[in-house]
This record gives sequence, structure tokens and C-alpha cells, in this order.
Amino acid sequence: MRTALLVAGLGACSAAMAQSTEITVATVNNPDMATMQSMMSAFNEAHPDIQVNWVTLPENELRQKVTTDIASGAGQYDVVTVSNYETPIWAQNDWLAPLTELPDDYDVDDLLAPVREGLSVDGELYALPFYAESSVTYYRKDLFEKANIEMAEKPTWDQVRDYAEAIHAPGDGVYGICLRGLPGWGQNMALFGTMVNSFGGRWFDMDWNPQLDSEEWKNAANAYVELLNEYGPPGVTSNGFTESETLFANGQCGMWVDSTVAASYVSDSATSKVADSVGFAQAPYQTTEKGSNWLFTWALGVPQSSQHQEAATTFIEWATSQDYIEAVADEKGWLSVPPGTRQSTYDNDAYVEAAPFAPLVEEAISSASPNDPSAQEVPYTGVQFVTIPQFQAIGTRMGQLMAAMLSGQQSVDDALSQGQAFTERLMQQTGKPE
Repeated sequence: MRTALLVAGLGACSAAMAQSTEITVATVNNPDMATMQSMMSAFNEAHPDIQVNWVTLPENELRQKVTTDIASGAGQYDVVTVSNYETPIWAQNDWLAPLTELPDDYDVDDLLAPVREGLSVDGELYALPFYAESSVTYYRKDLFEKANIEMAEKPTWDQVRDYAEAIHAPGDGVYGICLRGLPGWGQNMALFGTMVNSFGGRWFDMDWNPQLDSEEWKNAANAYVELLNEYGPPGVTSNGFTESETLFANGQCGMWVDSTVAASYVSDSATSKVADSVGFAQAPYQTTEKGSNWLFTWALGVPQSSQHQEAATTFIEWATSQDYIEAVADEKGWLSVPPGTRQSTYDNDAYVEAAPFAPLVEEAISSASPNDPSAQEVPYTGVQFVTIPQFQAIGTRMGQLMAAMLSGQQSVDDALSQGQAFTERLMQQTGKPE
């Protein structure tokens, strides 16, 4: 009898395991995504019938592999980490499953409007925001006090240069400023794209003619190259977001202009040596504030090629819910919650108390202008990118050319001339966007 019960129990267990659905999540290797993985016990408890496998990659490699997979319909991934650049393009290509049946308790209306709109086509969501960001200026208040200077609420790039000069002390292991130099349309070009906007530049005129060799681009590029060559750390072309975040948190940068998502990391004494002296200001501008701070969302979407769309949708609902945010706060503290997605987060007194930078971040996200990113008229949407399929190739090439400028391999004029010619050829080959 005991043997029969044991066999029956094993059979039931095997049947339950057989009914378990495995999904593969492709994501980027940054702290917020690592936090998500560390919270999986909560998901497993609520959904024991879904097993989650992870593919975690550097940003540039993630973009390449996910784009290849989803465009070919290979179906290797059931959940993909996408941004507000890919989402509308891929949705129009029918590569992402529409998220039309979200439960009422998900509370779609709680999602911040600019973030929700960037992930929607014709009012339908095609990805759910895990975290959203704009850009901000981080600085060391102790170094500014020592140099007897004061950070402007929204500095110009000229002021940033003056500040960097005043606090630059490489002999003490402190560089005036850190900025992204690693090539990539989502790396150095994310930062530099906003510089171009703030200098009055644009990617294309209203007839889709590239403008990459304009005076505005040259002025922005000269300012970027001079700033990093004079006051930046060595090896800057190897520094993307993660490397720059580490440098700042280790006390090696006097200033850093980058994503608002790093605010928690650099303010936490467990991860930052300068947590007690970090100051915040809005992202710099130069001749115009239009497009001077970006809007970017890391979101989770379900490819049409996934064989497990129901389980994948269940996972992304959980990972982007208000319940998830509260669970992270309970287990790891409010500084660890993914920012920038829900109004309820910014209305929460406990979050604002733990994260005094929260109002500044909310203002930066709300003030980003994807529909009006330049002082000149443009035919496209997007602040630090252009929402057309060709942009990945254009931004990637320009990122390489920007790195060549920084390393002294090419002059600003020659590099921008090459970028202009490359973009003109590509647009002629592919045709102007409709």
C-alpha cells in the first residue's frame, strides 16, 4: 500500500512538473534588473507553475541579440527588455503582442503619462515599463564647497566646463567630470544627442535631410571633446553608464551627467562612498532647454514569436506592478524600487522621505519633450534618439565616430562629415520615413 501511494505521489509530482511552463527573459545587466532577479522567490510563490530562465547581457549585446531574434521570429525569448525606441517600431511590425487584457488591479492609469504614451501605439500598450528615466547632473557638494562655487539649478554646458575646471584634481584621483564615452546609440549617443539638442541642433530637417555636419553639431561636439579631454578620466571611450556610475560612486568624479535612475545608487551608503555629499541639478543646456534632458524607458514586452505568451504576460504584469514596487520597498528599502513609472510612487511619503531627489526626477521626466525635442522643426519624435528603424545604424555609427574624436583619431569636422555622408547614403538606400 505504501509503495502504491509513493508511486502515485511521484506520478502526481511528475504531472505537475510537466504542466510547468518555462519562459526565458532577456534583460540588461544593471542594478534594477539584478534586483528583479533577486525578488523571484515572491513570483515563484505566487506562480509555482511558471519557471523563469534568465539571459542577462550588456546593453549593446542585448539590443543586437533581441533585435535579431524578434525580427527573425526565432522565438528564443518569451520576455524581452525593450525601450521606448523599439516598442512603437516593433509594434507596427507586429513583432510584439498587444497588452489589451491587463487586469483592473494593474491600474494602467497609475503609469506616468509620458512613459505610457512612449510604449503605446494608437492607444494600446505593447510593453510595460519596468523603470523610466530622464537625465540629471550629479555633483559632489563637498568639492563645490571646497572650490567656493555653487551649482546652478539648471546649468549651461559652459558653466559645467567652468565647474569641472575648478574641481579637477587628478593628482588626488578626482576628475572634474565623467560622461559616457563608450560607443553605442544607447551609450555615448544618448548623452551626446541631448547636447546636440541643447546647442540648437537636430538630426534631420523637415525633408529628412541629415544635419550632422551643421554648426550646432560642431559646437556640441567640440564642447563634448574638450570637456572630456581636459577634465575627464582616462580611458573614457570604455566608460558607459555602468562604468561611469561606478567611478562617481567611488569618488573619482566631481560631476556626472547621466540617467536619473542612478540617483538611488549614488545616494546609498551601501553602494556609494560619496552618498553623504551628492548634490542634484537638472541636466545642462546651452542655447535652448528643448531636448536637453532625455526620456528613456526600460520596459518588458512579449514577442509575437513566443510560444508562452500567457505565462510571459503574467510575469511582466507582476514585475511592473505597484505590488512589486511595494515588495521591493519592504525587502530592500525604498531606495531600491524601480523609479519613474508610477504616480503612486511619487505620491508616497515614505518614498519621498527616503529619496529626496524624487521631485527633481519627476520634474525631469515630465519636462522631457519627445514630440518637441529641438529649437528647430523636426519630422520625428524622440529626444536622444529618432524613432525610425534606421536610427540604430545611424546612432551606432555616430557613436563610433564620437569615440574616434575623443581618442584623437579624427577631428570633429572630419568625423561629422563622415557621419553626414553615412546617414545620407543610408536614407537614400532605405527611403524617407512615411
